[in-house]
Amino acid sequence: MKNLTDISELIKNCIKCELSLTRINAVPGEGFFQSKLMLIGEAPGYYEDNSGQPFVGAAGKLLTKLLNSIGLSRDDVFITNIVKCRPPNNRDPSPNEINQCSPYLSKQIELINPALIITLGRHSLSYFVPKLPIGKAHGTIINQNGYTIYPTYHPAAALRQTRFHQILSEEFLRIPNLIKSLETKVEKPETLNDQLQLF
Repeated sequence: MKNLTDISELIKNCIKCELSLTRINAVPGEGFFQSKLMLIGEAPGYYEDNSGQPFVGAAGKLLTKLLNSIGLSRDDVFITNIVKCRPPNNRDPSPNEINQCSPYLSKQIELINPALIITLGRHSLSYFVPKLPIGKAHGTIINQNGYTIYPTYHPAAALRQTRFHQILSEEFLRIPNLIKSLETKVEKPETLNDQLQLF
């Protein structure tokens, strides 16, 4: 897996778990390969499975609006999911399915090397920090394995409950300043680990 295009092709042809038997399309992710911002959700849904693109249903439209609210488009960021194929009936992905997809996501993160990773929902957060409840973690900064993680709620939750919509909107408004702050610290002579410990 030398580059993101190679990874996408591997994902599209993956048969490592039973989701390959029920999917229409695998959904590798899309966006700017050198983005400072990476957004990671849970798994494709009905519309994503049909299109092969991430976040294109109602939750995806909300995500696009949230990005627009901070002066970004989908072309400015990289968007993907923990699991690359739709679980039947939109059930939660199983631990085995997450494990089988994990090498793809790890390589995507390594190659993009984002300044900030936005985890959307509890499954995405749990991938990086197992057993940490999203109710406590959302809107905070977490430094994990050399990356800066900013957990927030999944847009689908915001569509179901108004209070999550307000929280999600407010937490997205913090993103530009978070990225600027991270970039400023990277320019200093300390090591990256020293810099991230300041948060």
